[in-house]
Amino acid sequence: MEGVQPVQGQEVVRLALYSANRQRVGDFEASAYIFGHQGNPAVLHEVVRMQMANRRAGTAATKTRGMVSGGGAKPWRQKGTGRARAGSIRSPLWRHGGTVFGPQPRDYSYKLPRKERIKGLRLALSERAREGKLFVIEQLVLERPKTKLAKALLDELGLTHALIVVGQGEEDFIRAARNLPNYKVLRVAGINVYDILHYPELLLTVKAVRALEERLAAGAKGDEN
Repeated sequence: MEGVQPVQGQEVVRLALYSANRQRVGDFEASAYIFGHQGNPAVLHEVVRMQMANRRAGTAATKTRGMVSGGGAKPWRQKGTGRARAGSIRSPLWRHGGTVFGPQPRDYSYKLPRKERIKGLRLALSERAREGKLFVIEQLVLERPKTKLAKALLDELGLTHALIVVGQGEEDFIRAARNLPNYKVLRVAGINVYDILHYPELLLTVKAVRALEERLAAGAKGDEN
């Protein structure tokens, strides 16, 4: 597949448009704001770091001495036994005692500014376009939402490890392809930097491209490259 081609004097880029059997049917004009962005690659790192932090469960936990059961009675009297003083068998010094400064459930999530998240998404999409790994297809419609039919279509396209983004009315393809290994199908609302970078190939339908342009258009106002 050919890479992105800027159109002289216009704020659009030309992407190659393919049919379901991978035949080029022409050029497809898309927003240069989204598919022709050049920025600081460090933004990708920051966005992915945020996504990974937001996915952390944060459920690791240990019991302090106040949470461990037992230990209500003093093990032995304070003086006269020849042994060290002890107040509870659940002391952190004892076996099966509580843990000092152990991990507790916490929330690792945080948010980058919206403009930074949009920049990261634009940069990831633009990188795939420049590498020639962004495929735009007319539509993804199957006779029936069957995994076998979805696999045959993807094989016809020559995709082996791809992120697929579908538009409105094409959700049946999600059901058909969700069990296929090496592929992930998302709606436009679910597209994210981590998945774009994780999969070496990116397949977008025409409807998905238009929906992306509409979704990210608001970020263009007052945005600086």
